[in-house]
Amino acid sequence: MLYEGETVGLLGANGAGKSTTILMLLGLISPDSGSVQVFGRTLERDREEILGQMNFCAPFLTFPGRLTVFENLMVFARLYGIRHPGVKIMELLRLFKIETLRDKQVLLLSSGQSTRVGLCKAFLNDPKVLLLDEIVSFLDPHVSDLVREALLELRHRCGTTILYTTHNMTEVEEMCTRIVFLSHGEVILQGTPLEITRAVLKEERSQPALKEVFLRVTSSAP
Repeated sequence: MLYEGETVGLLGANGAGKSTTILMLLGLISPDSGSVQVFGRTLERDREEILGQMNFCAPFLTFPGRLTVFENLMVFARLYGIRHPGVKIMELLRLFKIETLRDKQVLLLSSGQSTRVGLCKAFLNDPKVLLLDEIVSFLDPHVSDLVREALLELRHRCGTTILYTTHNMTEVEEMCTRIVFLSHGEVILQGTPLEITRAVLKEERSQPALKEVFLRVTSSAP
């Protein structure tokens, strides 16, 4: 269960089911059992309306390489029905400090630059739910800080709910109001970073210690 305006870290070892969970929320794969509801509705019935209020970013997201950055973002802006799309695109390019890449073909971008284009795409429709899968993998520390600030501003301005996977525990401690640990597709722990720290380490800590928690949980998970 995700609540409006919260930032949830989806954690677990490789193969725990984090990316699979995100793909199910996007309706790209179907669960073996149960159902997925977003905004109280099912993707089977209200797919277009639901996805119009969501967005997604991951390093493995690819764009047509021969189109420029601006052309790629314009395609998505049209799909989302963005008003004044050119203005919105330029605002986002400036936000993520890649306005100089406006007319550059995507195939010529570095991995970090491509990730920032993906983030521009993810912010286009001011989503109510934003799904992020390992977005800082190719970003340097300065850009990672920039992205965190942008995410916090989006959450404050739009009440956006953010779900993201990462192996950067410092980032989780700084950003997340709640964390969920997965193992083989099942939830094994959830709570605030401090609650999880105290429960797993069995100590009365005053600050979360998620790196230590992660190592303990993933080494003991079946």
